[in-house]
Amino acid sequence: MKVVLTADVKNKGKKGDIVNVNDGYAMNFLIPKGLAVAASAAAVNETNQKKAAEVARKEKELAAAKANAEKLNMATVTLYVKCGESGKLFGSVTAKEIAEELKKSGYDVEKKNILLEEPLRKLGRATVELKLYPGVRTKINVVVAEEK
Repeated sequence: MKVVLTADVKNKGKKGDIVNVNDGYAMNFLIPKGLAVAASAAAVNETNQKKAAEVARKEKELAAAKANAEKLNMATVTLYVKCGESGKLFGSVTAKEIAEELKKSGYDVEKKNILLEEPLRKLGRATVELKLYPGVRTKINVVVAEEK
């Protein structure tokens, strides 16, 4: 019997897949538990439309991420922080602070997308990598300057 899976089923397939299973397995387990529906023409058509919409959505997100990466490529963000007489920072500059400064500059980047190995603890310039989408990365310059 052919069924359309409505959820991931171990050893059978992922949500949206059309699979051929034993009649008893489908009638006694998959369909009653809501894990699958019988593969009627309407169910197959609906599944195909959902897959096409998902592909279109992902392509749109990828294009937006690439455009954002192009805009952000080697942009410079300046953060002013308090520091002691010897130029040592009080605290450090984290991904959260960089994300807030990017938002002020008009870029929409979340702090989880900023790949900062460790917080910046020195005055000066640093290059920080951003992961905007799987496979889409860019770099920005972060300047840490003393607050006057």
